[in-house]
Amino acid sequence: MRVLVQRVTQASVTVAGEVVGSIDAGLLLLVGVEGSDGDDDIGWLVRKISQLRIFNDADGVMNRSVLDAGGDVLAVSQFTLFASIKKGNRPGYSRAARPEVSQPLFERFVGELQAALDKPVPTGVFGADMQVALVNDGPVTIWLDSKAPE
Repeated sequence: MRVLVQRVTQASVTVAGEVVGSIDAGLLLLVGVEGSDGDDDIGWLVRKISQLRIFNDADGVMNRSVLDAGGDVLAVSQFTLFASIKKGNRPGYSRAARPEVSQPLFERFVGELQAALDKPVPTGVFGADMQVALVNDGPVTIWLDSKAPE
């Protein structure tokens, strides 16, 4: 699984002109699922995201997690995180899991993240054409890949 984590002051996702999920200060997660992903990938990402110390403490140092800061999280599925441009300029998405695989994994990821944060995690609509709006705070943007944990 791949997750692009963005610290935000606000974020929302809109489908067909209707806001389906929004948060104030916290994290916007763009989440891509690969065919070989499973419970280990979900567990690693949930732990890393919930404990990632990218919020400022009283001294202005990034020492607090989203849990410590009481921030919210918005998760949006995004298969394009597995785009490949090896053959020309048109991206291929063969590494991205098919919807029948990726949707249940994305939903399990969101469920485990909700449990870790002890609060709801709003999402977009899986497979829909979505418009995502955000105000990136910092900016702080971090790339996580469960197959290449750094």
